[in-house]
Amino acid sequence: MSEETPYKPLPQSVLFCCDQNSVRSPMAEGIMKKLYGTDVYVQSAGIHSDLEIDGFAISVCEEIGVELARHQSRSFDEMEKGGDQLSSFDLVVALTPASKAEAERLTQYYHTELEFWPISDPTGAGDGRDARLAAYRSSRDDIVTQLKGRWGAGAA
Repeated sequence: MSEETPYKPLPQSVLFCCDQNSVRSPMAEGIMKKLYGTDVYVQSAGIHSDLEIDGFAISVCEEIGVELARHQSRSFDEMEKGGDQLSSFDLVVALTPASKAEAERLTQYYHTELEFWPISDPTGAGDGRDARLAAYRSSRDDIVTQLKGRWGAGAA
């Protein structure tokens, strides 16, 4: 008699999206790559890409062994121009209400699964460096909890 796992099988490809692709979606991309390695193709994008990767996001991910410093922010349009077609992803995970709405609009004619994980926006939270880092750690940890709850502990 075998016990069924509560986890879903890993999809072949996942796209994380948020508003700017500078905080939450790059963190989710990096953490998923660390946890599940090459078992799944993972990318991230934003509605816009006019911000660079956030320094606090880099710092809190470094704490858990996830490197984000080389991340290049990109929008849905830039992603598609670069060859990653939205329709080729098995799962799109929106991390903000605005990115959920945009992903719904962009995938309405595709058989792409869309999920919404409401991860809080740590930018502008708290007064001072320690309070801001705490807000970013909270968002990072929420992403880790979502990933492990969906697909198990992974390799890390």
